Amino acid sequence: MQLGIYIDQNRCMGCFACIVACKDWHDVLAGPASWIRLKTIEKGQYPNLFVAFLPMTCCHCENPDCVSVCPEEAIIKRDGDGIVTVDRDACLGKDACGMCLDACPYDAPQFGAEENAKMQKCDLCIDRWAEAKKPVCVSCCPIQALDAGPIEELRAKYGDVRETEGFACFESLAPSITFNPKKDLRSLDVRKIEVIPDSH
Repeated sequence: MQLGIYIDQNRCMGCFACIVACKDWHDVLAGPASWIRLKTIEKGQYPNLFVAFLPMTCCHCENPDCVSVCPEEAIIKRDGDGIVTVDRDACLGKDACGMCLDACPYDAPQFGAEENAKMQKCDLCIDRWAEAKKPVCVSCCPIQALDAGPIEELRAKYGDVRETEGFACFESLAPSITFNPKKDLRSLDVRKIEVIPDSH
């Protein structure tokens, strides 16, 4: 089984609730390290604008480059659920190494502000799965823009869409993620949209 994540870009409103909840749950110190990052995508010019948000975690790839490049084998992919984890005690640190960050196209490896900071990253809330709970980012989202579970089940439920605004799929890595991409409505002719009268 491979656990993965679903992101509904049409629902996400960029509220940062997932980021705050993640930092709080995992005791991530204030600073540059964030296990979830929020991308803002803007296109067009006023009044013809397009704005989308994309919360990004580790994609827990089926073939993660971060695992293969780590010289200390500090990063492993678990057999039972496919979650990619890091042994921070074994990590050489950003100043001494940083090869995982260079290898990951999704910027999943994160480092604090301290000297030779050890790598940290999203572990898909392993502790919560052990209690049959979904990751804290999923649970805290006020508009249900996120979901997590076996990736094949997510794709069967939501669709198998592997690219969206702000995200390019590297097939060789096989990221365990699927999307509901943000719809670009700029090309719609609003004059042709039927308005249904209020019956009240």
